[in-house]
Amino acid sequence: MSDMLNTEIMLKDIGMVYRTNDGRDVTALTGVSLDVHKGDFVSLLGPSGCGKTTLLRIIADLLQPTSGEITVAGGTSREARLSKKYGIVFQSPVLYDWRTIKKNVMLPLEIMHIPKAEREDRAMKMLELVGLTDFANHYPKQLSGGMQQRVGIARALAIQPQILLMDEPFSALDEFTKEKLHEDLLRIWAKTNKTIIFVTHNIQEAVFLSNKVCVLSPHPGRLSALIDIDLPRPRTMDIKETPEFTAYVSKVRNSFEGV
Repeated sequence: MSDMLNTEIMLKDIGMVYRTNDGRDVTALTGVSLDVHKGDFVSLLGPSGCGKTTLLRIIADLLQPTSGEITVAGGTSREARLSKKYGIVFQSPVLYDWRTIKKNVMLPLEIMHIPKAEREDRAMKMLELVGLTDFANHYPKQLSGGMQQRVGIARALAIQPQILLMDEPFSALDEFTKEKLHEDLLRIWAKTNKTIIFVTHNIQEAVFLSNKVCVLSPHPGRLSALIDIDLPRPRTMDIKETPEFTAYVSKVRNSFEGV
């Protein structure tokens, strides 16, 4: 019973079939069942074409599955979206060049008609959380790629969501920037206790960040393994040099089917 009460997202036999332009049906996902608990950091891991982004978009209510059921915070995914339970960070931060960093973070709050004083206060708190207080009045073109992605995270958190959905947010960044953002993200997660669903095709990234790795295999996309990552926290880059980390990476790699 306690597990049921602690469950944030329940996916049951989720399937997704696309109709191509020439009238053929293509199965992107089949029979995916998954429980995500409050405060989990779950990575959806797999190669291109395994349906991980499709699954994230189904959770976000941006796509409707062709079969199966989804429950979010005790209601439907649509109810969760409409009540602003989701914050979403995309692969590109999609910032408006003509708005300052602070005003980019404030944008969703403006759309929600949050009073000006409150949205300014929230924006500055989120910029402090991601380490960008000193850049509030800068413009996106004055920031590096990694800093821009932090702005995207701050903007997603500004609406005070329960669940943070992240679609390969660091894939375009160099390794040095990526490693710094990994540590930053874990610090933010520990401080905010959000439930995070993180899409990646990088095995080491998934193992380092997550407490659960959901391995998806393609043709059609299906859940081939769910692996608990029991490594100590707080995690630093040093943990990648340990035998335990290497063993988890091998376990995840060996869990793929039909790749």
